[in-house]
Parts: sequence; structure tokens; C-alpha cells
Amino acid sequence: MKSLVIVGGAGRMGQALGEGLSALEQFSVFALVDEHEPPRLFGAAYVSSLDEIDPNEVDVVIDFSSPQGVVNSATWCAENGVALVIGTTGLSKEQRRVVEESATRTGVVMASNFSIGAVLSERFAAMAAPYFERAEIIELHHDRKVDAPSGTSITTATTIANARRVSGLAPLRDPTTRHTIDGARGADAIDGVKVHSVRLPGLVAHQEILFGSAGEGLTIRHDSFDRQSFVHGVALASIAIDATPKFLDGIASLIP
Repeated sequence: MKSLVIVGGAGRMGQALGEGLSALEQFSVFALVDEHEPPRLFGAAYVSSLDEIDPNEVDVVIDFSSPQGVVNSATWCAENGVALVIGTTGLSKEQRRVVEESATRTGVVMASNFSIGAVLSERFAAMAAPYFERAEIIELHHDRKVDAPSGTSITTATTIANARRVSGLAPLRDPTTRHTIDGARGADAIDGVKVHSVRLPGLVAHQEILFGSAGEGLTIRHDSFDRQSFVHGVALASIAIDATPKFLDGIASLIP
């Protein structure tokens, strides 16, 4: 049984992970870390900082807090030989560099989305990308998400662009030449793959990948209706990773 610590334990995602992971026989949730005391502890202890934890009591730290929180967790895990699973998005290049550097001293899994369905939708998008003339992404999230576009949409756009490159296709070119309102055509994520971000109350995490060619279209849609949808992927990552230095970018390799 692996002992887990959840950083960001008072947040909505931290609470969902505490509930879901504590119910699995492979894990025990040792502590929830947050500057605010979590409303539910699921049998775990509450601490305000990783520095209050004995690293010998922990196998894996799971961080769904903030970009700066990830930097703190990566530093602590590297110094103490504790594996790290990261679900926080919106990191700067420097913050990501710190994470990748920590993986030279301990095991790290970092993913933009831990939903199995979301990962599979990216896989399906890579399969479809070489066969369609154009591709665009609409990502929809709750109105308290602070970063846009989502890390999932950026990963998906990169997957589509890479699949097109491997097939010898040129970057996409937007046929729109006149913009009555700037930004109406979304953001160019990579190689002309457009991303459109929606933020509304009531949503959780949703994404549509739209492909089009003459006379036909294909839409791949994934919906997370509840944050419990991310628990299975976090569990897979937590089982797969240990303190052996390694960096896994995403969980696709953990899904056969």
C-alpha cells in the first residue's frame, strides 16, 4: 500500500482526490497539504506545508495546487527522494524547468489531464489528423479556472500538429483574412491549430476536437462531469512512479 500526500488538499480537485484515492485499497492518504484547512480529511492529517511531513512516511506527493506550489513540491520531493505526480497546469518555462530538473533525482509524472477518456480522445485525434484538411479545438471549463487555454487543449493541439508533420503535411493556414473583432478566430496553439476557450459556471472540463474536409467532418468530444473522472488516472500514475529518477510527460504510456 502506497502512502500519499495531496498538495492543494482543500481545493475542489484536492477534495475529489482525497475522496477517491482513500477509497482504493492500493493507497492510504497520509496528509492533505494546504494553507487553508480542508473541509474533509478522509482520515488523513492536515498540515500547511510539506516541511511538516516526515518524508519517510510518504511514497508519493500529488500536487494539484498552483504553479508556485508545484515548484515547492518538486524541490521538496527531489531533496527527500519522494515521487511526485503533478496535475497543475499553467506553469512557466522556468517552473517547468525546475520540475524536469527534479526528475533527475526522483520520479515525476506530469500530465495536463488525468482523465482516461481525455487521454484516449487525444490518441484518436492523432489517428484522425492526417486525414482531414483542418482541425480546431474548443475547450470548456468552469469559470474559476485561471489559465487559458487549458493544458489539455495545448497538449491536444501539439498531438495533432505532430501527427500532421509525421505524415508530411504542412502547417495549417487560416483562410480568414478579415477580423472584425480581434481574437474571434481563437488562438493559434501550434502550426495553425486553433484553440477556443470557454469559461462558464456549471462546467467542469470538456473538450471538442473538430476536423473538417470537403464534404465531411469529425468531432471527438470528451466530458468530465465530475472531478472523480480524474482519480483513475492519478491512481495509475501513483502506482507506476517511485523514487527512481524518471520523467513521464502525460499518462498515455500507462494506458495500453
